[in-house]
Amino acid sequence: MVARVNTVAFQGIEVLDIEVQVLMAGGLVGFNVVGLPDKAVGESRERVRAALHAMGLALPPKRITVNLAPADVLKEGSHFDLPIALGLLAAMGVLPAEELPGYVALGELALDGSLLPVAGVLPAAIGAGAHERGLICPAASGGEAAWAGGLEVLAAPSLLAIVNHFKGTQVLARPEPRIAEAGGPQPDLRDVKGQETAKRALELAAAGGHNLLMVGPPGSGKSMLAQRLAGLLPPLEPAEALEVSMIHSVAGRLEGGRLLRRRPFRDPHHGASLPALVGGGPRARPGEISLAHQGVLFLDELPEFARQTLEALRQPVETGRVTVARAAAHVTYPARFQLVAAMNPCRCGYLDDPGRACARAPKCAADYQSRISGPLFDRIDLHVDAPAVSITDLSLAPPAEGSAEVAARVAAARTVQAERYRDGAADRRARTNAEADGELLERVASPDAPGRALLAEAAERLKLSARGFHRILRVARTLADLEGLDGVRRLHVAEAISYRRVEPGR
Repeated sequence: MVARVNTVAFQGIEVLDIEVQVLMAGGLVGFNVVGLPDKAVGESRERVRAALHAMGLALPPKRITVNLAPADVLKEGSHFDLPIALGLLAAMGVLPAEELPGYVALGELALDGSLLPVAGVLPAAIGAGAHERGLICPAASGGEAAWAGGLEVLAAPSLLAIVNHFKGTQVLARPEPRIAEAGGPQPDLRDVKGQETAKRALELAAAGGHNLLMVGPPGSGKSMLAQRLAGLLPPLEPAEALEVSMIHSVAGRLEGGRLLRRRPFRDPHHGASLPALVGGGPRARPGEISLAHQGVLFLDELPEFARQTLEALRQPVETGRVTVARAAAHVTYPARFQLVAAMNPCRCGYLDDPGRACARAPKCAADYQSRISGPLFDRIDLHVDAPAVSITDLSLAPPAEGSAEVAARVAAARTVQAERYRDGAADRRARTNAEADGELLERVASPDAPGRALLAEAAERLKLSARGFHRILRVARTLADLEGLDGVRRLHVAEAISYRRVEPGR
């Protein structure tokens, strides 16, 4: 008899159904795992053997074959330990073989038989619920699996606990859904003195989900401003939280199986590789842009990133997704992030200070800023200068308005946008003004007659691309939302144009 246990393989945040088939037959004694396993799956033989020994069981002296079907799909990860062990126990008559097909199992086994948390439990639980199956997983991942709905979840601390549950000598309680704690307080915008223009642009970026580039000398507060953007954004909506948590689950970054509610803020170092930023590697893991989905991706010292790495951002910024192509598979991850970048005007950083600028100015500025290509620069909605803060500004009392006051205006503007775009098709629905496009953008952001005239004149003089033209409309729409106005006026268009550069340095 062949014992069968269901498990999953991952392709991005999608799950592929895998059936673990276990056969014990006569012949030369051996234990083989077939079905295109990777090294981690192949090593499961030793972990399973040790876990069974910890329970006082030994594998029978037979030829044991474990097949992972379908055999042409690459099996990666240590989560195959548990379904292989359950299949062996069913083949040995320890577990009821007729009950196991009603569950999806995944988990890593320690040598003492305890179950260790694994990545991807949340999407696996959602997939199991879609097939009306239960889920067997480690106890540490139970809170994550409980968010999948009304399916039966057996979150066990050990392999022995699962055996006792099926034998009726122990009952595994259903785990409770868990939410990540808010953590410490967010950095407050009240800490930033001066930089009123940059603060205005930061509020605008938060309200409409716009991309932002800040250019200024070292120590002018660019990084401080970017770090305070997370405190201006509203918490994730339930659907957004589930989507973001699925990505972090597959990446193995969902701490304690707790669903995320705070929008991600990712700030990779400028030495980050291309796979680290956009995703990839041997297992095509999500990169920083996917981990920043529905949140903020902050790139400090933007020109210091490798040119190839920056150019890889162009498509995800537009489409909100990234496809990692490998010989074995093509994996697509969501990547609807808000890009916030900061840079110095030149390598020395003091282009506008005659007393401190290097001898190569202004050529050094042109060389430094040319590391950012025109197409990438054109995809950034807001370009603002962050000049050096004077000693006079630093000696002033803290501003009366902090993150809480700005966040209230941002939340009101985002509520207006959510209502505006609620009736769109689910697969194309915009959530913020930055995502509105095509006919929808023309309908909701068309300015009044003076505004249209000004925009037409600016487009002609600045030689705006169609993308730049539409991004000005999106920013103008957000400005009107912050003021609580239904229509876009000339003043909004004028301010939106003021945040637009034709190219770096101009």
